Amino acid sequence: MRYKRSERIVYMTQYLMNNPNKLIPLTYFVQKFKQAKSSISEDVQIIKTTFQKEKLGTVITTAGASGGVTYKPEMSKEEASEVIDDVIAQLQEKNRLLPGGYLFLSDLMGDPTLLNRVGKLIATLYMDEELDAIVTIATKGISLANSVANVLNLPVVVIRKDNKVTEGSTVSINYVSGSSRKIETMVLSKRTLPENSNVLVVDDFMRAGGSINGVMNLMNEFKAHVKGVSVLVESKEVKQRLIEDYTSLVRLSDVDEYNQEFKVEKGNSLTKFS
Repeated sequence: MRYKRSERIVYMTQYLMNNPNKLIPLTYFVQKFKQAKSSISEDVQIIKTTFQKEKLGTVITTAGASGGVTYKPEMSKEEASEVIDDVIAQLQEKNRLLPGGYLFLSDLMGDPTLLNRVGKLIATLYMDEELDAIVTIATKGISLANSVANVLNLPVVVIRKDNKVTEGSTVSINYVSGSSRKIETMVLSKRTLPENSNVLVVDDFMRAGGSINGVMNLMNEFKAHVKGVSVLVESKEVKQRLIEDYTSLVRLSDVDEYNQEFKVEKGNSLTKFS
């Protein structure tokens, strides 16, 4: 079967978008379409130019015998601002405030369209880091971590608070919860994360940062390098935060549990965009 150029470009675009941050050898497309390498290179250039023009991400070509093409689905600052505005609009709904100053986030964590956009935003912030895995805690943050991992094409490592027989040998640590000051436990299977991995920690909500600080301590046990911490919502009204270097999409402030009132503002994520 002979493919027209328009048909090749549609297929190649879809293939690249389904395999982000992965080097695809040009020989794959050459053999698929039975076309000369020069023709495939021209197709890639068309895709690259269009993606750049429409701000759909970056297409990187690598020369040489082992060369190929890589798609990085980056988000523009303008689109990121729109995503954050959408999150703020949804969070400002009444009756979302929970006891202790937390927010009800389950509906957002179950919205695949919103999560895909948020995941792309967070992934863009850390696109240039040489990451090996996305790390999160076994809570609502799992769906958020998965959305980020999908964009970066990386595995998700889930830290649990109890030991499972199916996990095999594990490493555990005790940590102090930043909000309740309780001693809690974190557990991670030894097989889950190779030593010296570069990781991004992702979570849905952060107050004082006790849980995330615990994650970072657990990563030390694996000799892992934490390249970044990103949360969907951070509580602004914290006297002493245990984490200093992090990104957040939105901040929660002026919490009045009695009257169910609070404010949601933009976090620091947009300052990381060029």
